[in-house]
Amino acid sequence: MAYTTINKSTDYFNTKLYEGNGSSPRSITGVGFQPDFTWTKNRDNTNGHGLFDAVRGYATGYGLSTHNANAEGSADTYGYLSSRDSDGYTMTAGGSGMTMNNTNGESYASWNWKANGAGSSNTDGSITSTVSANTTSGFSIVSYTGTGANATVGHGLGVAPKMIIVKRTNGTNAWQIFHEGMGNTKFIEFSDSIPQQRGTTSIQWQDTNPTSTVFSLGSESDVNGNTYPFIAYCFADIPGYSKAGIYTGTGSTNFVYTGFKPTFVMIKSLNYSQPWTIMDTTRDTFNNNNLKRLWANYNNAESTGGETDLLSNGFRHTSFSNWQNVGGEYIYLAFGQSLVGSNNIPCTAR
Repeated sequence: MAYTTINKSTDYFNTKLYEGNGSSPRSITGVGFQPDFTWTKNRDNTNGHGLFDAVRGYATGYGLSTHNANAEGSADTYGYLSSRDSDGYTMTAGGSGMTMNNTNGESYASWNWKANGAGSSNTDGSITSTVSANTTSGFSIVSYTGTGANATVGHGLGVAPKMIIVKRTNGTNAWQIFHEGMGNTKFIEFSDSIPQQRGTTSIQWQDTNPTSTVFSLGSESDVNGNTYPFIAYCFADIPGYSKAGIYTGTGSTNFVYTGFKPTFVMIKSLNYSQPWTIMDTTRDTFNNNNLKRLWANYNNAESTGGETDLLSNGFRHTSFSNWQNVGGEYIYLAFGQSLVGSNNIPCTAR
């Protein structure tokens, strides 16, 4: 069994569902903590994703979307998160209303992470960064200004992150993603469904793995354009709580071990032009072979299909499709409940 010091995973990550009512401002409670990173999506409509964090600010002008490469704030006219509160967040209408996050009668999901507030200066790298890090849960938010030349950036985690998601915030540069499963000579993007970029890409990560203190950047403008502002979300593996892993599709029943009961899993094929698929146990409360899916790189409404069971120690594909379990490799990011925490209380399958 995997042991962890995290006895209650929902103190650090939690999925919140709510129904829109059209009011502004609208307070959403029940997250369980003051979030430092919130990602929202309309489940019923094609309104896009909205990403806000405490380092850049929960306020108008800071919303990002994973389904496109737009600069921050481009969608805030349709509503934005105006504050982070002790048990959730507040939403406010933009000039065109609240279709982004509070349309009357429509359903929404938000995924919330706890870091460490607005952050502080970090000088571990050659670029001084602002870092909001939670070393217990292995998550940090990092803002920095690019130099256009090889550089390093401090991430504050104390262990090497396994997945780093980077976005230039004032331009239409695509999201750039490092994942240990691909290695440091490759990258992948959020903004489309293409497979990983292959070959030597030292201008992205300098062909260098992150360390316990920094991650490396090359001269690529998408991650290190001179004088441009960037935001990075960094995830380390925490036994019994989180994992950025890789597995091989089998075309038949396929179990992927995480060491904990996943409550959130995001999967991307490295070999097929398939979407970043998101599933969680709040929208799917039991295993019924009719999975509710949202996609990080699409603004589509939620749909059902895909036979995947979320179990006490991993997830199991009981069917196969290109997005999750045909031949080839798949990367994933998962969070969940420890099998046994330091209080020695085991969790159970659902």
